[in-house]
Parts: sequence; structure tokens; C-alpha cells
Amino acid sequence: MEYDEVVLGRRSIRGYRKKPVPRELIKEVIEIAIRAPSSLNTQPWNFYVVAGEALDKIRAGNTERNLAGVPDSREFRNHGAYEGVHRERQIGIAKQLFKEMKIEREDKEGRQSWVLRGFRQFDAPVSVVVTYDRSIHGGDIAPFDCGGATNALVNAAWSRGLGCVINSQGIMQSPVVREHANIPDDQVIMICVAMGFPDDSFPANVVVSERKTVDDAVTFVGFED
Repeated sequence: MEYDEVVLGRRSIRGYRKKPVPRELIKEVIEIAIRAPSSLNTQPWNFYVVAGEALDKIRAGNTERNLAGVPDSREFRNHGAYEGVHRERQIGIAKQLFKEMKIEREDKEGRQSWVLRGFRQFDAPVSVVVTYDRSIHGGDIAPFDCGGATNALVNAAWSRGLGCVINSQGIMQSPVVREHANIPDDQVIMICVAMGFPDDSFPANVVVSERKTVDDAVTFVGFED
């Protein structure tokens, strides 16, 4: 694919085929992702690629602890609830997804089922847990750089026929993730990416999120009209 085709065609995938993803294909995708720029070439990122029984244990533990009311222990800073236009966009994408999934506003069971899918990392065959070194924890540069690598990861995956969704619901219970993904204490868990071959029959996979326009996002300074 051309670069523009990847960026404009990519969408978040929340339904996956029950087909294993070859290890070599994942390595190829990560080789592209780690070409992302980083501050002073520090390359703070590390990737823990989890599948099979280990991923099933993370799904189960994350779901069970969340349903039991165990407090969220995600390791990135959380700003709290969205408000204003950000809340409107959050509601907007939820409406798009629920429309395709035929989940009505009053359908508490359907909404709960959707939440549980998030806890299970959308039943993807692979989870890529992105971490950075704890020795540089406390600033914003390492998370920023990991975001760039994560963006490169999902685009590289899309260009090779794989779908992804960046997902923090699946790592809400970080002790479970650490245990079963073998993540040492010298790493900070940043985010996870669910990955697999898209299931074209899954309704929510057709959703393309709405985006603000260039005019809304950009301020030009110092240019002649």
C-alpha cells in the first residue's frame, strides 16, 4: 500500500478471526514500528507480545478483578472523565459502534457485553503490551515517544492485512498483565494493542471514526494569505 492508503484506510478493529498471527509477521511489523522517531534517539519502548494461554489468563484475570470491583491500576496518568467537546467525541464514537452492533440505549445487557469485550482485549489472538523503562519514568517524553511507536505499529500492521485497536481496558489490572506477560518491575506499562486478522463479518469493524477538519485543528502563523 501507499502511505496515504494506509493512513486514510486504517480503522480500529474490534472483531477478529480465530486465526493465529505468525510470529515472523509480528516481528516484521515491529521492525517497522521501531523506526518511529524518539527524543534524542532514546528509543524508550519495549514490546511484550502475548498470545495463547498467557493471553487467556490476562483476559480472565482482568475481567474477574474488574467485575469484583478491584480498583483500576493502569500505570499511566489519568486525567479523569472527559468533558466538553472531548466528551462529545467520546459519545459520538460510542453511538457509531452501538448503531452497527444494534445495541440500543436501554440494552443494559448488550452494553455490559461490550464492556466485557474491552476487558478481554476484544478477543484478539495477540496482545502487544507497550512499556518503557522505569528509569525515565515521571516525565512526558517517554510516553510521547511510545505513542509515536504505537501509531507506527498499527499502521504497519494494517499495511500487512492485520487489524488493531489501541486498548487500555485490557490492562486495567496491571498486576495480572505483569504476571502473565512476564513484565519486570523495571518497566512501566504504557498501553496495549489488540492485534489479529479482521473478521469482516463483525459489524463494528466497518466504523470509521469522525475527525475534526484541518481548519478546526490547525493555526497557521507567519504565512502570507
